Amino acid sequence: MDSSLPATEITALLGRGTQFEGKLAFEGRVRIDGVFKGEIKSEDTLVIGEGAEVHAEVDVATVIVRGGQVHGNIRAKHAIEIHAPGKVIGNIHSPSVFIDRGVEFQGSCRMDPVDSKPATAPAKPAGAPRSSQQTA
Repeated sequence: MDSSLPATEITALLGRGTQFEGKLAFEGRVRIDGVFKGEIKSEDTLVIGEGAEVHAEVDVATVIVRGGQVHGNIRAKHAIEIHAPGKVIGNIHSPSVFIDRGVEFQGSCRMDPVDSKPATAPAKPAGAPRSSQQTA
């Protein structure tokens, strides 16, 4: 990303009345005000504007939902913000989550680092036989 751009400047816009289907990868800040279906990946910021309709798996650094609708799972490395009257139907995962009063959210919320992976295999439940004790 060009370091001379202000952090709030939009580098691309999918405006109202537009429709796009496919995979979107970008640098900078992208705003969607139209209809998007597919997959979105970036190391930067995605803004879902009022009136937008997004049906996608989203994996970016930051997502800001400003009144649009998102149908699909959202993973954000830094933060997720959902402002009223936004609507999210899907699971969200980010270390920082803000959900405004008046937002419609249907799904599960996980707040921990997105890149975290378990250091060891998950522990077996108490009373479960260990593999070394199993017999045929």
